[in-house]
Amino acid sequence: MPTQPRTIDRLRLTDFRSYALADITAGPGAVVLTGDNGAGKTNLLEAISLLAPGRGLRRAGLPEMARIGGSGGFAVSATLGCGADAPVEIGTGTQVEAPGRRLVRVNGASAAANALSEWLSVLWLTPAMDRLFLESAGGRRRFLDRLTLALVPQHAGHTQRYDAAMQSRNKLLGGERAPDTDWLASLEKQMAEHGAAVDAARRMAIDALGEEIAASSEGSFPKSALTLEGETWSADALASALAASRRADMAAGRTIVGPHRSDLAVTHLAKDQPAARASTGEQKALLLGLVLAHARVVAARTGRRPVLLLDEVAAHLDETRRAALFSMLEADAMQVWMTGTDASLFRAIGAHATYIEVSNGRLSRL
Repeated sequence: MPTQPRTIDRLRLTDFRSYALADITAGPGAVVLTGDNGAGKTNLLEAISLLAPGRGLRRAGLPEMARIGGSGGFAVSATLGCGADAPVEIGTGTQVEAPGRRLVRVNGASAAANALSEWLSVLWLTPAMDRLFLESAGGRRRFLDRLTLALVPQHAGHTQRYDAAMQSRNKLLGGERAPDTDWLASLEKQMAEHGAAVDAARRMAIDALGEEIAASSEGSFPKSALTLEGETWSADALASALAASRRADMAAGRTIVGPHRSDLAVTHLAKDQPAARASTGEQKALLLGLVLAHARVVAARTGRRPVLLLDEVAAHLDETRRAALFSMLEADAMQVWMTGTDASLFRAIGAHATYIEVSNGRLSRL
């Protein structure tokens, strides 16, 4: 499938984090944001991450994103370059009277948050993800779900409906009265339908990533193998398992079977060892290799190149790997927004990049 550019040609912020107003015009390749720690570089990446379904790269609550001293609401919007097609305007934010309610617009019309994935795929890597292989399974599931969403736009809806039905079931099982079995069965049917779709989409994404990694040549970033640990769920199997576990779930106070218990396992192929046992530098390289491989999968399978957000990545790579990263990004022709405190780390990218200095919420084109 031929790929079409999907770039953020213009980014606009109003009362978002440290920005009263910000307006950035960017080129199709690398956008380099440099400045001191705390200058507001990551805030710009977070704003872009909100142009996709989900809670963004910091997973913060909506009221936290509104600028202190601002109106109480915020807005993030972008003009997307879409190749030969007409530009598309997308945006999200909140209103003063409802700071906890997210609004989304596409070309001026109201839309659901999940509709954003039809226009833009956003992938990111942040310092907070450095411990992905060491933290709880929940963090790895969220990482996998983000990768999956870029390939299956419906994945977010299935995940949300599964979680909502599970919360209702847990509440029903935890009540003081005996639960209504018909209502339980209805909730379990919803969980089974959406849970099976969640599990199938995750496994498809893992298979696609595995094929891409196997076909790629060995480079500066180590290859990895991915597996989804846990049951493979069909709708019928999950419905039966949920019905059979009611008493155990009631005692545990939570649902103990289902795709919400799965875990993403990553193996360093060259060393044949779990990623959790690799060195800190190797884990960073493995994670970056995964994100880059996934970006290629998204471009090949959807026909749209994703936008990459790489927060403080260059500082943690040696010179050889930095050069390899910049070369790969240029070869894949994806727009990538990168941050760093040291502008010299990005010299190898060249003059064709967009360079912006960030200082206390103010932006200067270099």
